[in-house]
Amino acid sequence: MSVPSQMKCLVKETEKEGYDLVTRPVPKAGPGDVIIKIDKVSICGSDINLWKWNDVAKVIATIPFIPGHEATGVVAAAGEGVTELRAGQRVAVENHFYCGSCYLCKEARGDICQRMDQYGHGRGTDQGGCCQFSRVPARFCYALTRDLTPDQAVLLEPMGVAHNAVDSIDVKGEDVLVLGCGPVGLFAVAVARALGARAVYGVDVSPARLELAKQMGATRVINSAKEDIMSTLMSLTDNNGVGRIVEASGAATLLNQSFSWLRKGGQMVLIGIPKGPLHVENVLTDVVFKSLTLKTVHGRRIFHTWQECERLLADGLVDAAPVISHRLPMSQFEHAFHELINGAACKIILDPQN
Repeated sequence: MSVPSQMKCLVKETEKEGYDLVTRPVPKAGPGDVIIKIDKVSICGSDINLWKWNDVAKVIATIPFIPGHEATGVVAAAGEGVTELRAGQRVAVENHFYCGSCYLCKEARGDICQRMDQYGHGRGTDQGGCCQFSRVPARFCYALTRDLTPDQAVLLEPMGVAHNAVDSIDVKGEDVLVLGCGPVGLFAVAVARALGARAVYGVDVSPARLELAKQMGATRVINSAKEDIMSTLMSLTDNNGVGRIVEASGAATLLNQSFSWLRKGGQMVLIGIPKGPLHVENVLTDVVFKSLTLKTVHGRRIFHTWQECERLLADGLVDAAPVISHRLPMSQFEHAFHELINGAACKIILDPQN
């Protein structure tokens, strides 16, 4: 594959709001690296934090960097020592750059590596997916084995977060409540159904998001601005409460109430980013006496989650299409972020080559 000398990319070089579209030299592959021609990059909610450069951004990112941690493309060139990938091979990027040598990495938990760097966040690398060509260590590339479309492939990363969460709480035969129907919450709805949940209930305040939850397989949706969640759930579960909760809203008020919605022996997994402090009012009756299990996940199990998500998409067990609201050339990045910030979009996929 012919690789040009120059490329277009987005960059974050100062703390001012937004990104800049610039022309830069195409990076060279070092030993162990590949150069990926980026086909698609999708925008995550955390990318909005980086755009605004708010307090969350200052915790999760380091300037300067090329944004975009949900990326897929084709290997254009391989550096010295790369044997596992070849030019022309389709890949998606695992953005948790694990060290491989810490205690957790040795326990096959690179997803929560103690010395983790992060692609698209300026942590240990200035590379990201909002560019035409990106340099990535080959070991962080997931080689596609099924015939996914680029739109499906780029969504393996966010879908993987949902899959990791849902898979961690054993949903088979359970009533599952998903709080927050943004992209990850919507994938949680679909994955829960695919993994055998008895019923899946989606909660949000947006009628549009709730309609998407139905399309992704929700048995019932609850508009928390109009319905009382507690009474609705109790009527749906014979006053037992739900067996599993996936918290994907980041709304502290919802999370603080949610323990009362779980049945005894229930499990909850957190994937949303709380916007405020957490406070459980009735710890004894809502948590301790119920013998609840609370879990969290960060990213995907490498590469088990990728394999499972690829299988679900390729076999038609999960349809990613409803989550995608916009497909835009990367040159329209400002419009894309404004749509997301204003709540007018769900998942936006950018094409860096256009």
